Amino acid sequence: MAKGVNKVILLGNVGKDPEIRATQGGMTIASFSLATADRQKDQSGQYVDKTEWHNIVAFQRTAEVVRDYVKKGTQIMIEGKIQTRSWDDKESGQKKSRTEILINDLTLLGGGQGKENGNGNSHAAASSSRSSGGASSSRGNDPGYGQQQDYGDQGITDDDIPF
Repeated sequence: MAKGVNKVILLGNVGKDPEIRATQGGMTIASFSLATADRQKDQSGQYVDKTEWHNIVAFQRTAEVVRDYVKKGTQIMIEGKIQTRSWDDKESGQKKSRTEILINDLTLLGGGQGKENGNGNSHAAASSSRSSGGASSSRGNDPGYGQQQDYGDQGITDDDIPF
């Protein structure tokens, strides 16, 4: 059978503070909701914002970054894959299902209520690989990871930022 592609890229705002838990084996897991908005014209020609809510799950190092830096209102961009799980409800016996986005890459864009400081320049990135049993930071072994960097003396301006 041919290999398929299961890739999702979302940019949105976190809907509520993440829920953090750990498995018995010690793996950290973070779960939260992410809102993405789309603006469309309705029948009368007025623009209407439509919000779509996504269930997001992060593992290991990425979950730790979420725990430390992501709060309600934080704007983030994620790359991941869609997964649907199903189970039997213990109380009602009904079959339940939940569609989630499993994060592979996370970029904190700052802004919103979750920003680390008043100027909205909180940026960090993390990558996670659930199947490899490990996670890696896209910043490698940077000793300043997670700390605000000052690039004022290097002549870098807001015009140099690609987003």
